[in-house]
Amino acid sequence: MAAVVEKFNISSKGFDDLIDITLKVQNIVALSKINQGMVNVCAVSSTAGIMILESEPALGFDISKMLEAIAPINKVYQHDNLWHDGNAYAHLKGSLVGNNITIPVVDSKAVMTFSQRIVLVDFDNKPSEREIFVSVVG
Repeated sequence: MAAVVEKFNISSKGFDDLIDITLKVQNIVALSKINQGMVNVCAVSSTAGIMILESEPALGFDISKMLEAIAPINKVYQHDNLWHDGNAYAHLKGSLVGNNITIPVVDSKAVMTFSQRIVLVDFDNKPSEREIFVSVVG
């Protein structure tokens, strides 16, 4: 079994910033020369998430509104009382979405429909430099 692990950084704005990383991931998968297996994409963060979305801007807006209803930014949280950083809502959204996804690899490509995109979502309350790990195994 072969494995290739690559890392890249993405600058994000925070506040539910959605960034399409599909091409970067697909390029890493193709260059890995792993024909069959799986790819894991992981954001090293508890205030960001990785997800697959349809390539349709209104869906990102809808997801942002849904997560805001579950973990509103203006609520008082124990985390904020302890750390005084005002980003408990971002940790909650990150835990709901998850910081990684795993996708099958077939013919050296991550298996997705033509309209699906891999996105980083930064929920934090400030811009950040996000570290993304892509692990291809097969």
